[in-house]
Amino acid sequence: MEFLGIHHVAIIATDYHRSKRFYTETLGGTVLAENYRADRDSWKLDVALPGGCRIELFSFPDPPARPSRPEAAGLRHLAFVVADVPAALDALRERGVRTEELRTDEYTGKHMAFFFDPDDLPLELYEA
Repeated sequence: MEFLGIHHVAIIATDYHRSKRFYTETLGGTVLAENYRADRDSWKLDVALPGGCRIELFSFPDPPARPSRPEAAGLRHLAFVVADVPAALDALRERGVRTEELRTDEYTGKHMAFFFDPDDLPLELYEA
């Protein structure tokens, strides 16, 4: 078996329309497909982000809360590669996105910083 890459990351939103705006308008994603699944009362949105990352955004009635973060078991965060972390942080802040301060990875010396989606999911910017 040979993995060719990661196809997508799936995210469940508490407010589908708010998260759809975040991943498309705020982060610049392109809607590839959007489907309402009546039997589940659920939306499924496929979004392509610049750089080739894909997000599957779902809604479900009354999803359970995410475990406390950041050290809860399971997926910790999703990281996006950018050429200029400080500039990307500034752009996110101008769009009203909550961010943390710029950091330097102690092992690689690369810049990095965390920001958060509308459901407080931790996302990371990482220097190319």
